[in-house]
Amino acid sequence: MPEARTLVLPRHGETDWNRTGRAQGHADVPLNATGHAQARAVAQELVPLGAVRLWSSDLMRAVQTAEHVAAATGLTVEKDARLREYDVGERSGLSLEEFALEFPDEHASWLDDSERRLVSGEETSDQVRRRILPALREYVESLEPGGTGIAVLHGACLKVGLMAILGWPWEISKSLRGLDNAGFCRLAESGTNGELRLTSYNEKATGAADPPDFVCDGPVG
Repeated sequence: MPEARTLVLPRHGETDWNRTGRAQGHADVPLNATGHAQARAVAQELVPLGAVRLWSSDLMRAVQTAEHVAAATGLTVEKDARLREYDVGERSGLSLEEFALEFPDEHASWLDDSERRLVSGEETSDQVRRRILPALREYVESLEPGGTGIAVLHGACLKVGLMAILGWPWEISKSLRGLDNAGFCRLAESGTNGELRLTSYNEKATGAADPPDFVCDGPVG
């Protein structure tokens, strides 16, 4: 039986908007000092995996995280816009409190995870799934048997892609907490049919900076 291929999915390091709980979406927000420290630490954690490919969302916070991984591993960052976070439209830059005040109906919809009301310009989970799932599948298929690849994403879209590639129904999404900044998970082939299984979740670099107190599993980025 051929050796299993592995895909490692880290979330980018912290930004100031993560720390203050502001929806980022496609806004090109850079890492803050803590985020750079987290990215450097997780990069060292990923070196022993011997990855041969490194992909990243083309948004700055993901690219900066991937560049730390590239510096530690010698890999080249391959940017892919399909890995971007949810486009949150007019919600971009808003805290949860501001979101609730400015868009009460849409906020209520977000709370019950129904997507019955979205702010102008906001992507649905299905739209995100349709762009991220093909990318993740392509990455796995591009690896030689036994090969490992790394793809740096964002919190909410990573959860969508992970559940999609594992074939998990979206109805159970609330039972899966989003990754912390610079946390990562691993997927490995199982058996001869090429199906993937989740082998670890929310791994953190030893000695990495603590995540912020604010935690939100919605599309904040």
